Amino acid sequence: MAMDVVDFEIKGAEMQFVEVELDPGEAAVGEAGSMMFMDAGIGMETAFGDGSGSQGGFLGKLLSAGKRLVTGESLFTTVYTNQVSTKQRVAFAAPYPGKILPMDLAALGGMLICQKDAFLCAARGVSLGIYFQQKMSVGFFGGEGFIMQKLEGNGLAFIHAGGTVLKRELQPGQTLLIDTGCIVAFTPNVNFEIQYVGKVKTALFGGEGLFFAKVTGPGTVWLQSLPFSRLASRVFAAAPQTGGGGREEGSLLGGFGAGGLLGGVIGGDED
Repeated sequence: MAMDVVDFEIKGAEMQFVEVELDPGEAAVGEAGSMMFMDAGIGMETAFGDGSGSQGGFLGKLLSAGKRLVTGESLFTTVYTNQVSTKQRVAFAAPYPGKILPMDLAALGGMLICQKDAFLCAARGVSLGIYFQQKMSVGFFGGEGFIMQKLEGNGLAFIHAGGTVLKRELQPGQTLLIDTGCIVAFTPNVNFEIQYVGKVKTALFGGEGLFFAKVTGPGTVWLQSLPFSRLASRVFAAAPQTGGGGREEGSLLGGFGAGGLLGGVIGGDED
């Protein structure tokens, strides 16, 4: 299937969204729940699988949807098609603070490997698959680095990275060790491995995981400074464990407010 060539504009700083302009008949594919707004002339249709139109019958569509399920995504994507004779716009928003990266798959050799929750939207015709690396047993223990998404085609795809993005061009034989959650994407010519840290004591008491992602050039790697898993764990750790609290919880006096330590002391004096 021919790729749709779309124009786009990325807006915002920390919380970005991408506005895609569609010519008559053109379409974009978005991850479920990522749409921000769209013009009235755009038709929205839920597609089974990735909506690329390249699955080849029901069995192919079922396989495509199954691949998405393995990566933890929804079985469905949404296709936004311009159904009128004038240009129309649809926007897709980032799910958490970070950057939206436009990826021209044609310039990247027709394929990009990315973190399983990185895909945001793409021009119609981009195919979404799964990418396995190394042994399955090592992968399961490697956490985020095991199951990744594979974007294929010659069109534009947009992926999202948390925090600040670093793009590294690796020379032949050049190696980089990365926290598995901090990898956003890499080109298919990069050699990717999951490597054991080596010392359990270092992993347990150093605050890092048991595994690194080892990438070796030549190729390009995109890194993120704030993986969503890291952000979520910090939010969970800071959340009130008793299901509520005073308004001062975000300050240095959080434990000494009316609902904290002082509240307990005052309450004890009244008994």
